Formats: sequence, C-alpha cells, structure tokens
Amino acid sequence: MNETIFNIHDLVLMMTAVQCACFAVLLLVTNPPQNKSNYFLAAFLLAHAFIPIHELVLWGADFKMIALDNYPRLFLWIGFGYYVDAVLLYLYIKSLVYQDFTLRKRDGLHLIPLGFFALFLGLTFYNHSLQERIMLIDDDIYMYSPAYLIVDFLCKAARIGYCVACLWLIAKYRDQLKTTHSNIERVDIRWLVSLVIGFLIIVVTEASLACAKILHLFIGFHPHWFEIIGLTGYYVVFVLVLALVFTSMRYFSGFITVNQKDQHKKPVEEKLLNTGFAERIDAAMREHKPHLQPDLTLDMLAETLDIPARDLSLVFNRHFDSNFYEFINRYRIEEAQKMLADPKHKTKTITHIYLDAGFNSKSVFNTFFKKHVGQTPSEYRQAHLPQ
Repeated sequence: MNETIFNIHDLVLMMTAVQCACFAVLLLVTNPPQNKSNYFLAAFLLAHAFIPIHELVLWGADFKMIALDNYPRLFLWIGFGYYVDAVLLYLYIKSLVYQDFTLRKRDGLHLIPLGFFALFLGLTFYNHSLQERIMLIDDDIYMYSPAYLIVDFLCKAARIGYCVACLWLIAKYRDQLKTTHSNIERVDIRWLVSLVIGFLIIVVTEASLACAKILHLFIGFHPHWFEIIGLTGYYVVFVLVLALVFTSMRYFSGFITVNQKDQHKKPVEEKLLNTGFAERIDAAMREHKPHLQPDLTLDMLAETLDIPARDLSLVFNRHFDSNFYEFINRYRIEEAQKMLADPKHKTKTITHIYLDAGFNSKSVFNTFFKKHVGQTPSEYRQAHLPQ
C-alpha cells in the first residue's frame, strides 16, 4: 500500500491532539482531590484535543476523504472545542488563584455560545440529508458560506475576550496579594502571564484568519495566506500546550491563593477612625520590628500586634493610605536608610542591607527606595555616610 495519509502538518495536528489527551489523563490520574484547578486544566486540554482533529477532518486532504468515506457524520460537531477551551482556561486560572472558588449556576452562562453553535449547526447543516451534507463538505461550500464564516469569527472573537479576562484576573490577583503578603515576589506569575499571552496571540491569529475569510467574500486575494496563517498556528499550539502543562506542574506547589470574597470588609468602627489607634500601630511596628521578617503576612502581623486582621487592613487604607504590601515595605525602607547611613554597617554590601531590612528582591528594594527616598541606595549611602 503506497497511499500517503498524513503530511508533516497533519502529523503535528495528530501529535497535538494526542499530547493534549495524554496530559489530561495524567492530570486526572495524579491530581490530589483537593486541587480543583487541575480538573479545569485537564478539561481545557481535552477540549483542545478535539480542535486539531476538527481541523484535520475539514482541511487535511487525504484524511478528509477517508473521513468522508467512513465517518460522514463526524464533521463539524467536534469543533465544539473552540467554544469551550477559552472558558475552561479562564476557570482554570480563577480556580488557581482563589482558594474559595466554586462553580455556581451563573457560570452556566459561559455555555451559551456552545448552545448557540449547536443550534446553528442543527438549523443550517444537519437539517440537510446525509448526501447533501457530504456534498457541502466535499466542495467546501458550507465552510465558506457567509453564515458559517460569521459564526466562526464571533467564536474566535469571544476567545480573545476570555484571554483578556484572564489577564485582568491575574492583575487583580496580584493586587489582592498586596493586601495580605509583604513578599509577593515569591509568587512567580510570569509563567502564567506568558502562557495566557501566548494563547492570546494564537486566538488573535485565528480571529484574523476568520476575518480574512469574510473579507475574501467581497475582496479578491490569494487564499494561500489562509494556509500559512493556519499552519503557523498549529505549530505554536503544539509548543504552547507543552509549556502549559510542564510550567503548571512546576510552579503550582509554590502558588499562593487568595480569597475571592474580601474577608476584611466590615462596618467601620469608631476606634478605627481614631488617629491614636494608628499611632499605636506605628509605635508597635517600630518597637517589635515585625517587618524584618521577609515572608510576613497580614495574619502574622495581626497576631503580633494582637489586632484582628480585618481591623489592620482597614487602618492601612484609612490612616496610612496604602495596602499591607506598601505599608510593610515603607518600614523596611526606613530600616535600610538607617543601615546605609550608619558607619557600623559601612562594610556591608547593599545586598546584605536589603536582606537584613526584610527585602528579598533587589529590584523591588531599588524601586521602593527610589520612590520613597528619591535616590538610589548607593547615592543615599554616599550622601549620608562619612567618608
């Protein structure tokens, strides 16, 4: 038998589908019961496993003919992955950053586009006889019909929206960390941002391709560009899925979660609006110096000062005009200033000084120091330390 079923591009699609399915099964088998986020990641990968199969069935020349001869009812419905993958990525990130995340009835609204897609196929494709459907697919009539192209574009545009929502969620998470942790740098979210941006680039490319197909109905240009854009996306997805799984497994154990609901909100008490209350907190900070602990959290400080965490959070906002992260690092900057200007610490490097002051990131220390002092640590030392 000398028949060639797959070319190299088809092989990449098949490998993408297989790796998505295998990694999904691996996550489900090895996932601890309390880890909700990996279930969403596995669901995302399973949904994504159907997308390359869908592309193979529609556009793989030899594979398409084999599918038409043997599985004529296979077409189009497996494209549902396009309608749920971005949703599942969003839910994965949401469950990853929020420890109190649970699915609610309103989350079912995310399935409306999928329901619309099923209804659309039922009204415009599956209402035809089997022979008519085969002809519509074989001649690429249905895939280039205006209605299908518009629905396809709307789907791809919605995926862009979910990617933007993912980035907004990550930014919100970082801001929430600042209300409870003084060392947010230990939580490396660059991998998560990079993966979302990578996925965003893919969906923007696919949306551009869908838009170009609509324009092609009115403006004549060579469709060869469709193939180039599509093939590029195949290879990028293959690499991105590998990166998503391995980075997720690597960084998950060190990920700090926050509460989706603000646990520190409560009616304002009169004593918390009293300036003297803030002054007592300031005095306790200078006496006990809890800010010298690099991984100090709001709960730890609340226990040290014997003040409820929610009261502390409110005082930071009301009297110090800052969140917990900024509040603690101000005291650390003051501590660093004292050491930089003290002859006893003349032999200490700036690295030793910022570590002793409670910082564990040079870039964060330099940024805060410049912001609050107006000079770099080296400039401040030269100006205040006797030569």
